Amino acid sequence: MIAVAFIRHAPTAWNAEHRLQGRTDMPLSESGRATAATWRLPEAFAGYEAWASPLTRTRETASLLGLRPKFDDRLIETSWGEWEGHTLARLRERPGFLEVEKRGLDLAAPGGESVRQVQVRLLDWLSGLTKPAVVVTHNGVLRAVYALATGWTMQDKPPERMEAAMAHVYVWDGKRLILDKLNLPLVP
Repeated sequence: MIAVAFIRHAPTAWNAEHRLQGRTDMPLSESGRATAATWRLPEAFAGYEAWASPLTRTRETASLLGLRPKFDDRLIETSWGEWEGHTLARLRERPGFLEVEKRGLDLAAPGGESVRQVQVRLLDWLSGLTKPAVVVTHNGVLRAVYALATGWTMQDKPPERMEAAMAHVYVWDGKRLILDKLNLPLVP
């Protein structure tokens, strides 16, 4: 059993504008940097191996947390393809989009990837873990992890809300991911 703590990167300008970022390599905003500078890892994570997505916003967040992570493409954000840069509100104005949203785990933007595809790469990454890890990643990855652990189909709201500026802890038993604790504060 290996503990894995997932943390979402601090805010970017596109987060403030509610734009889908996906693989677009956005840096943290000034306010995002200031926010992350106040974060501290819980003592329980001392000695955990550090990992992060290779995108700038996760690199910056990891650095502000005092981490020196290994970077892995399997931890990168969901590709939103043609939808990147758009707001969900604007996409929902498109004819038929509300039906597309009902695909849950199989929802994929044109030229993008589905949550199921994200889960496949996450399971591949998890299968190589040998020690507890703290991971700085993205909201899409956090949602894919939560769905893996809980069976949430993503066709409606999640049973529990994952808050920002928090760590979300799971246990990997070598075959499946088990939810341990959501919303551990990063602010002392």
